[in-house]
Amino acid sequence: MKHLFIPAILQKMNSFFKRNGFEAYLVGGAVRDMLRGREANDWDIATNASPQDVMRMFSQVIPTGIDHGTVTVHFMGKEIEVTTYRTESSYTDGRHPDAVSYAATIEEDLSRRDFTMNAIAMDLNTGNIVDPFDGITDIKKGLIRTVGNAMDRFSEDGLRPVRAVRFAGQLGFSIEDDTFAAISKVLTVTEKISIERFRDEFLKMLMSPKPSQALEMMEKTGLLSLFIPELVQCRGITQADERGHHQFDVLSHLFASCDGASYYQFDSTIHLAALFHDIGKPLVRREETKSLDPSSPEKVSPIITFYNHEKASAQSAALILERLRLPKKQINSVSHLIQNHMFHYENSWSDAAVRRFVVRTGQDFIDALFNLRYCDVYGMTGKPPLLHNSQWADGLLEFKERIQIVLDEKTALSLKDLSVNGKDLMERGIPSGKHLGMILEELFAMVVDNPGENTRENLLTIAGNLWKRYSSK
Repeated sequence: MKHLFIPAILQKMNSFFKRNGFEAYLVGGAVRDMLRGREANDWDIATNASPQDVMRMFSQVIPTGIDHGTVTVHFMGKEIEVTTYRTESSYTDGRHPDAVSYAATIEEDLSRRDFTMNAIAMDLNTGNIVDPFDGITDIKKGLIRTVGNAMDRFSEDGLRPVRAVRFAGQLGFSIEDDTFAAISKVLTVTEKISIERFRDEFLKMLMSPKPSQALEMMEKTGLLSLFIPELVQCRGITQADERGHHQFDVLSHLFASCDGASYYQFDSTIHLAALFHDIGKPLVRREETKSLDPSSPEKVSPIITFYNHEKASAQSAALILERLRLPKKQINSVSHLIQNHMFHYENSWSDAAVRRFVVRTGQDFIDALFNLRYCDVYGMTGKPPLLHNSQWADGLLEFKERIQIVLDEKTALSLKDLSVNGKDLMERGIPSGKHLGMILEELFAMVVDNPGENTRENLLTIAGNLWKRYSSK
């Protein structure tokens, strides 16, 4: 019989159950991770002790899901979920069991779980493994399979198909054929789940080592159409023309860009921006005929354009993320990055042009915007730009160096960096109102172009002249 080493904290916790005559098993993802040789720190325990028994045994217990037999025990600095063995009846609404009954054995409890790899338990007395559905074999094969009939398991809880895809992406597993085929047959159940439950699984997919694996499964099964149909509309939107910038259609490019975000280990904001940065392209795609050779203007080629796609993409992304109920701050950040991702730097830019770029983008977004560009290039080439593509690398590195020089100069890059403020102007007789704001903006634009103008007396003199002009109209 296979057994695992029992961590010291769980040995100590088990002593409470044993002293009171109860069983305790480690269950779920922690066992799966340990069997895969991974470190596990998120502990879930199943026991034949009732929630009331657990609350008597431990001093710090929160009844987080007591209606379903679950409490959270604060033990040795950890929060450990403890659930009484249980079975579940039918799921009329596709989300919650109609009734929960306590079970007598760990085997009964494991029979209600979603996938064989999650239906494995470790006895906290001996470390022995209980594996009634041959989950260890499926883990070795890298296979996700439901416990029992896939249609039955997925019909019980509409989130399970989404979790199957998420696990496949996170673990690099494949989904067993019958299990995969069942996903598209239970979409009417899955559409009943709350958007928050989907969102949480979706974000985990995006943060997986290769998000495109899960995203492609989402597309093939119909899950993507169910929750983010705007992405599916990008399939078949071709981009390749004589200029050779793109080889993939829009959706494949977005999936690959998201892979780039994982390659660089960027945060979730960059992953979201990478996935949605071109989502507006189907709305603005046009085909034109142009000459690409100035020496032979009569030779024309079909050119595909996506004018202002960044604006359309930012608007679409904001609507999608609002629908997914992400935090407003993150939605604004993603939208801002997408809106500004089409920057095109040339080494002929003046220092003032570089400063204007920083002002337009915002200092706080510079690094994130470059990170999004790395993902975009990865999505076009399938290669990291700073390692394998000198054309992209040279331009981006040079631009970043010039931006850093501007930042190091400590010139005015926002209104608060001006040597005067609204109070100063009002003390010189300029009344509060829209003209005051317009004057400050003009002063700021002048200083961005000519940092040497940013002195108090100089700006006050110029402000006075501007006010005379405005007030005489």
